[in-house]
Amino acid sequence: MTLYIRFAEEIGRILDSLETEGVIPAGLSRRAVSIEPPRDPSHGDLSTNAAMVLAKPAGSNPRALATALAAKLEQVAGVTAVEIAGPGFLNLRLAPDVWRGELATILGQGGDYGRSTAGEGHRVNVEYVSANPTGPMHMGHCRGAVVGDALASLLAFVGHPVTREYYVNDAGAQVQTLGRSAHLRYREALGEDIGEIPEGYYPGDYLKPVGAALAAEFGTRYAAAPEAAWLDLFRTRAVAAMMDMIRADLALLGIHHDIFSSEAAVQDAGRVEAAFAALEAKGLLYQGVLEPPKGKLPDDWEPVEMTLFRATQFGDDQDRPVRNSKGGLTYFGTDLAYHAQKAEQAEELIDIWGADHGGTVKRIEAAVAALTGGEKRFDVKLVQMVKLLRNGEPVKMSKRSGQFVTLADVVQEVGRDVVRFTMLTRKSDAQMDFDFAKVVEASKDNPVFYVQYAHTRIRSVQRKAKELGLDDAGADLTLLDDEELGLVKFAAQFPRIVEQAAATREPHRVAFYLYDCAAAFHALWNRGNDRPDRRFLVQDDPATTQARLSLAEGLGQVLRNGLSIMGVAAAEEM
Repeated sequence: MTLYIRFAEEIGRILDSLETEGVIPAGLSRRAVSIEPPRDPSHGDLSTNAAMVLAKPAGSNPRALATALAAKLEQVAGVTAVEIAGPGFLNLRLAPDVWRGELATILGQGGDYGRSTAGEGHRVNVEYVSANPTGPMHMGHCRGAVVGDALASLLAFVGHPVTREYYVNDAGAQVQTLGRSAHLRYREALGEDIGEIPEGYYPGDYLKPVGAALAAEFGTRYAAAPEAAWLDLFRTRAVAAMMDMIRADLALLGIHHDIFSSEAAVQDAGRVEAAFAALEAKGLLYQGVLEPPKGKLPDDWEPVEMTLFRATQFGDDQDRPVRNSKGGLTYFGTDLAYHAQKAEQAEELIDIWGADHGGTVKRIEAAVAALTGGEKRFDVKLVQMVKLLRNGEPVKMSKRSGQFVTLADVVQEVGRDVVRFTMLTRKSDAQMDFDFAKVVEASKDNPVFYVQYAHTRIRSVQRKAKELGLDDAGADLTLLDDEELGLVKFAAQFPRIVEQAAATREPHRVAFYLYDCAAAFHALWNRGNDRPDRRFLVQDDPATTQARLSLAEGLGQVLRNGLSIMGVAAAEEM
């Protein structure tokens, strides 16, 4: 049991006893009760808001309730002092042996330190990337891919069974255009001079191998054939080739999905009709006319009757069309059915979208609420664009893509770990600059380097200790002083940070925490620059060295566990 969980349970037991004694009424919700480090370390080791959040529903005064809590907390093993701060916060000071015990827990649990059952086995579907299958992955897809993958790992770490899903948009005009573009490259592979790629087609060189493969398979059979004879075939083959390319690109980032769901398959399986029938049974579909756009009306606007979903009943700004005036499906109509399909296999749904899709969030939220009766949690995480720079100057687009910088080019230049970590160094809804020079810079200002360097320093001192025949086996942790135990206090926050990051669906919190951990470690390391006796490795004091090796390994384990959630390898040397 980790330290924060242990003290949360202690507070729970104390509240139980206060109920029994009649100090507080039974049945109060304790969901808002927290245990965390004080903002100011000088105030103590742990702080709880229990008295503050329970006093009002208990009909009590916060300070009076805090006094009752403090009297019982003072009796808890390992607590040396309890102070009431402000209107009723409680600050606890812990004995050094508590922190030594937590270090032993970190070392004992190893790669499982920080894992929990907070997810309670609730199945979560995380859909991310879902780029149109019309070309290779580019850096516009990269950030959402990393955020989604790290979030999926984070949720799994706290006990959620997680399904990683990719929605393949293989129906609609864009894949028809892809099929026509592939036909051009097919004719080119047969020796025809196709000239300039027509406006609106996909111009990238990545379709040349697709055209060559089609030429090798079919010869001249479709070179002069009418479009109806080859479009479906060429579209299908091109989509398959693009998805192979996308999977390979994602693999460069260490990303692998469990499910690839086809938009065309959703339609062919009758999922759309089934979803519409479910909504009609609830009276949520009707024939109607949309309200005119606000402001000046476009010249081509006219009121037409369509099949509308009553999205306004679920918080949207207006009702939304699921079929157009000619009876054809809207994009929203198919997306609605796709989310109904996902909801059959999971208790919670999470979509990772580019910020440019922010305008469609409310309608999908409304659809999921309508289809599931509001019983399933649904979150959309919006991810802002990444601006690519080189020494502060915008990066030119890729020749291969014809339109953009490919993900493969970026990973090849700076490495997978750099790309993944950097994508998590800001909140996903904040814009990001990715400067090729900065992300590989060996400085404190580069979080990727700073965290990796902390781990390589730990590995370095462990290798040197091994050469001297020393390790941390049987270490006497009482030799660690208060400054060294301060590093354990940082490490002990890891399980709490992980649970908070999972609850808020914010994997960047792990990256922020790891940077703070690295900073604390580097500060402790640097004390040995002027004082050899304060170094981790003291050659004439093997007992102290063993204790400090245990400290270094504990912090190293936390760094490895956090980096693993992010999908980043812990560097062994630099």
